[in-house]
Amino acid sequence: MMVDERWLFYLAPLVFVVVIHLLMRRRSERKSLALLSEARASGLDEPTSLHPLIDPVLCIGCGACVKACPEGDVLGLIRGKSRLVAPSECIGHGACRAACPVGAITLVFGTERRGVELPHVGPDFQTNVPGLYIAGELGGMGLIRNAIEQGQQAMGEIAGRLKQGRRDRSLDADVIVVGAGPAGISASLAAKVAGLRAVTLEQEVLGGTVSHYPRGKLVMTAPAVLPGYGKMTFREVGKETLLDFWKEVISRVGLKIDYGERVEALERADHGFTVRTPVRTLRAAAVLLAIGRRGTPRRLDVPGEDLSKVVYRLIDPRQYAGRDVLVVGGGDSALEAAATLVEETDARVTLAYRGAGFARAKAKNRSRVDAAHAAGRLGLKMETEVRRIDPEAVELERAGQIVRLANDTVIICAGGVLPTDFLRSVGVEIEIRRGR
Repeated sequence: MMVDERWLFYLAPLVFVVVIHLLMRRRSERKSLALLSEARASGLDEPTSLHPLIDPVLCIGCGACVKACPEGDVLGLIRGKSRLVAPSECIGHGACRAACPVGAITLVFGTERRGVELPHVGPDFQTNVPGLYIAGELGGMGLIRNAIEQGQQAMGEIAGRLKQGRRDRSLDADVIVVGAGPAGISASLAAKVAGLRAVTLEQEVLGGTVSHYPRGKLVMTAPAVLPGYGKMTFREVGKETLLDFWKEVISRVGLKIDYGERVEALERADHGFTVRTPVRTLRAAAVLLAIGRRGTPRRLDVPGEDLSKVVYRLIDPRQYAGRDVLVVGGGDSALEAAATLVEETDARVTLAYRGAGFARAKAKNRSRVDAAHAAGRLGLKMETEVRRIDPEAVELERAGQIVRLANDTVIICAGGVLPTDFLRSVGVEIEIRRGR
């Protein structure tokens, strides 16, 4: 039987396209498998925040979720199904769920292996303690856009509740907003729009967690709307640009934020709440907690830690140029700080860690540290503990031996103490989420 050559003319391009598609899909799958293997080897195979749970029965392997994720290679296709291949990189953007054409994705907190502690928060952002609200990262929403939306929505709920009753003008404020990060800024602006008497307290500086990111870090990849201002039109923005934008907005609308006031106590009272800071005591009908999950930086509790040269995060590496710097820690923040100092300054940097290796740090950060160490630019002190910090030196101990190093600055990147005890002291219930 003769085959019509005209069929071959049309069939050949189709076969070529199919073969190319299959080869590209195979290469993409190999990359996804490599990323997943790397995450498992590094102990980073558990998501730390809101993340997609993919139903393999419903998933049709179209790859729409992979393409929709703005954070890069977080999702991948393996054996024709979508998988979370870089779990620790997921920040709960939610674009994957919106892009899925068959509804195979649900956004959840925690997994069966690793539960996530979160405060009990209702649909109105109110905790089980009447009048106490939570929005943003503390409630599990680390994404800036989501935190901004939550801050506005939570303040809308507070305004609605307060307007239903008689507002007590003898109080210092209708509502106290704790935190001036994305959620706190948005909530404070919304309070101003609603005509509420609000006091905004921030223990450090504008931006909350965002202000602690490394210089130049891309921090926002989607637009959002600020109450009383309008739409933030940029889609991708770095840390410094975003902070400058917020400063401009705050100045333009006349929003007052009280910096350097850490909440030391939060107590329930007949009028609502009493909030104590190092400088004053405030009374308010409602409180909105818009603080980060990091809470208070974890201390080493060694002599000399209260010296002014000790800090708990790297913000601008340029200020340490030409100095003797000790970075303490074995996680990503410590490795990023040490590598950035070496790459961007002439600082003499030593990285000290009590463990034998950096197993839980991302591969790219381990590579940066290895390269800096191999080049003789970074000193490594493994299985080492800091024993004492003096004005001009530090004492380190390894295997019972004490080493004294000249030092100008100590950067401690040992994580943070979650504000769980603080929440429980007020009566807030803490839930452990395991994939829901």
